[in-house]
Amino acid sequence: MRLGRFAVVFEPGDPPRAGVVSFYHPTGDAVADEPDPPGEDRELELALPLDGPVAAWRVPVRAVPVADAVPLLIALRDVEDATPAAAFWSAVTLTGLHLVARGRLLPGVSPDGHDAWRAGPFDVADVRRVRALAAAMPAGARAVPVDPFAEPVLLPDAEGLVRAFLDAVADTLPRTPAAPWLTGDPRFAGRDPRPAPELRDWARDVAVGVDTGLRLALRLVARPDVGAGGLTAVVRMRSLADPTLVSDAAALWRGDAHGLGDTATFEAMRAVRRAAPVWRPLERLLDDAAPVELKLLDEDLADLLDGAERRLAATGVDVEWPPDISRELGARLLIGSPPEQPAEVAAFFRSAAPMPVSWQLTLAGEALTDAETDRVATSRPLVELRGRWVAVEPELARRARERRLPPLPAYEALAATLIGSTEVADERVEVVADGWLAALCARIAEPEHGPEPLAPPAGLDGTLRDYQLRGLRWLDRMTALGFGGCLADDMGLGKTVTVIALQLRRRAGATLVVCPASVLGNWERELHRFAPGVPVRRFHGAARSLHGVADGFVLTSYGTMRRDAATLGGHRWATVVADEAQYVKNRLSGAARALREIPADARVALTGTPVENNLSELWAVLDWTTPGLLDSVGAFRAGWARPIEVDRDTAAVRRLSRLIRPFLVRRRKSDPGIAPELPPRTVTDHLVPLTDEQAVLYRRVVDEVMAEIRASPTGIARRGLVLKLLVGLKQVCNHPAHYLREPHGRLTGRSQKLRLLDDLLETVLAGDGGVLVFTQYVRMARLLERHLAERGVPAQLLHGGTPVHRREEMVRRFQAGATPVFLLSLKAAGTGLNLTRADHVVHYDRWWNPAVEDQATDRAHRIGQTRPVQVHRMIVQGTLEERIAALLESKRDLADAVLAGGERALTELSDAELLRLVRLDEG
Repeated sequence: MRLGRFAVVFEPGDPPRAGVVSFYHPTGDAVADEPDPPGEDRELELALPLDGPVAAWRVPVRAVPVADAVPLLIALRDVEDATPAAAFWSAVTLTGLHLVARGRLLPGVSPDGHDAWRAGPFDVADVRRVRALAAAMPAGARAVPVDPFAEPVLLPDAEGLVRAFLDAVADTLPRTPAAPWLTGDPRFAGRDPRPAPELRDWARDVAVGVDTGLRLALRLVARPDVGAGGLTAVVRMRSLADPTLVSDAAALWRGDAHGLGDTATFEAMRAVRRAAPVWRPLERLLDDAAPVELKLLDEDLADLLDGAERRLAATGVDVEWPPDISRELGARLLIGSPPEQPAEVAAFFRSAAPMPVSWQLTLAGEALTDAETDRVATSRPLVELRGRWVAVEPELARRARERRLPPLPAYEALAATLIGSTEVADERVEVVADGWLAALCARIAEPEHGPEPLAPPAGLDGTLRDYQLRGLRWLDRMTALGFGGCLADDMGLGKTVTVIALQLRRRAGATLVVCPASVLGNWERELHRFAPGVPVRRFHGAARSLHGVADGFVLTSYGTMRRDAATLGGHRWATVVADEAQYVKNRLSGAARALREIPADARVALTGTPVENNLSELWAVLDWTTPGLLDSVGAFRAGWARPIEVDRDTAAVRRLSRLIRPFLVRRRKSDPGIAPELPPRTVTDHLVPLTDEQAVLYRRVVDEVMAEIRASPTGIARRGLVLKLLVGLKQVCNHPAHYLREPHGRLTGRSQKLRLLDDLLETVLAGDGGVLVFTQYVRMARLLERHLAERGVPAQLLHGGTPVHRREEMVRRFQAGATPVFLLSLKAAGTGLNLTRADHVVHYDRWWNPAVEDQATDRAHRIGQTRPVQVHRMIVQGTLEERIAALLESKRDLADAVLAGGERALTELSDAELLRLVRLDEG
């Protein structure tokens, strides 16, 4: 049921939570055929212009209790084409939630004598909001006539209806086991109406100032001796019904015309009495027959500044400060550093002594001098600074007296300065630095900006695009400082040529490039193309040596590096480049450990996916490029990964982004200034059904493996069975011969995916196009290879076992147009290949991580591509594949912050959740 196309009305109830929200078609059509939302189908008299002028009509509606309607109305806030009435009540619901979240709740008794929560007390902003909502109420939102038989039809009062709905929300949400603790009465916890007539007097006392529409305020007035703490608190009352009606208590007692009603003086006395337990100085006012004003002592003012003001506000009492007394005194942490920058910046952070930290007081954001801070430390609650009086909270005075704090380790000091804040005693406070640390952070905080020239280096045979020049400037800056960096551009944006330009600019010695074996040829070609004359050597294969290496490039694979780590580690490199750095995302792998043992003046990581599965992978990359920046892996998991991945702390995401921003540059093909460089890319999801044979196999796999899972113990055995289930179903969806392991069985007519692939290839090849076909299964790729050979379609297959020299020859043949169809296993060919001859990419089956899938697509959609790229994703309807596709889209939205654990996450599903994921939808 698409709720946005329905109009909505509200009928108040007694108690308020008994109110009903009704959804109806604005045309008066029936809603009974709609499955949602939960509720009762009935007819309701509504005043609608169904056949000319507005009149009362009996209209079919779905009546939904308020408790069920609240989440439905909240969901409508993002529906762009919702009816005016639905959008209106969604806005009112949000207002009600905000009131409840702020604790604007009052227990009471309904007119019929039931326990009831109400919204209140309201402040001036709340009243204005309610009135604004009432003024904007469309007629369709209050179409329940006061009297359906009256002529003309009379609609209910808009403001009264809004307030009634806010009461209904307030009467619904707080009904939890905590409610008796708030009220002392268990009746306020349950949903069912309970008689409570004996609580009326108590509820009246609780609601004093709300029912009367008056609110107490304390207006602080400076006396002539303000420097000696001379402030007076003047009692005043404000009308909530009309915020412009305000009167000091003196006028109330004199009986001056104030418009606040005959009981204003009585309510003022009661309000002061209610507030006195919150702020004890008010008890002195109660000694007066007519409480008008209170002369404040130093200790009174200090108490007010030390939390009493917040407590008063929570009870509905406003404190109004004189405009000539500033409340802008604050404190932040200052990290000290000498004026001159050390010669080896990165080395300093790895080995320096902790850096000094102190409190720095500020006024309106500007730092106080030491002399001014001393005055704050020894002053009374008011101090004169820079020509005006300033209120001093006791905690700020303490910080002025006790300025020195424990020093921070150097990298922690850098991190705090880059983030701009840190925690002190569970409070997040602003952080600034002085000296060279401040200058350094200002220089690196915006990676792609800076004073350095953008000219490409001499010896580069090619033109760098603007964003590549900016990347070069950033890499040159960071490596000159001794830091490393991770260039995490989307695949195909020219990371290789940027690193080549960096070496030509630095001219500081030899650069070691570590990459997958499949990429060695690409690096060699790019070096000969962009840096002709620069020495290039492969440290790979049988005859490998570093003899005579002094400059230029040395290329090696991750496997060779792991085996020959001692040899490579015995040479001092100017730069070590880890291409496709996700290969060392596991810090405990042999390749990752070997890479850390190779000494270098600068380390550069290249990857299109700095985070594939979890944030620990990001730590592994950045701890190699810039060791110490992110602390130990345990500290990183506790301080960053858990708050972001488990608690979904968006503030932590923003802080981590500020911390790593200088050390990791991430650019996408969709970014402004980059998108125009590339032709468009269109992604199409092709949904196909199962054949009868596949449906039988699919049900059999679900039934048999789910029975094993239910009978298995928890732990590794169960997880293995879940993976068996997921893989088996994906193979069934691909082709029965894939699941049944029939390398020579019949292929045609058994899989709609295969039939669709035939249709796509026929169209693409007729237009002289090139096609990449990705599958995560080599066995399926071999079946496709045989099928295409039987049909006479030229194709070639690349997988993890293909030798390096053979890979390079296959790439050359495809790029030359000799073989128009390239079958590739996803893991072996998802990175490091330049295949711009292809203008179509087919994902025969979906991978669990959208970032990996995107990398595969980027083999074709990259710099050098001149034609639009069509991406085809094959998905079998009603199966695991269709549900995983939906999960992948939501996962893609979180890819920059948190990525779930793919198959591993699915193994943790309960039996019921797993069955919902894999069951065959027969519809």
